Amino acid sequence: MNEIAALDIWITIVCLGLGSFGLRFVFLGLIGDRPLPAWILRHLRYTAVAVLPGLVAPMVVWPPATGGALDLPRMAAACATILIGLATRNVVAAILAGAATLYGMLYLLG
Repeated sequence: MNEIAALDIWITIVCLGLGSFGLRFVFLGLIGDRPLPAWILRHLRYTAVAVLPGLVAPMVVWPPATGGALDLPRMAAACATILIGLATRNVVAAILAGAATLYGMLYLLG
């Protein structure tokens, strides 16, 4: 097993921190006190909607709990979350429905 040197880890952490700060500073530091055009504000509303599926999808399609294999409980939970979210337009209801479906299917299928 290869070990990573402590200096390499700290260099990586510092570089990621500087990059994260730089990305935020461009929006908040440089143009934070000026009004943004309406078309930019309209697109910024969809940032969370675009990021959240990117975080969740790998856990549904390649779940670590199954060694990366698709399984019915996680796919059913994802479908239930999407359907309840579309039907109710309520994020909390969608999350609760997905969680209940996942745990219910895991209980039923073992």
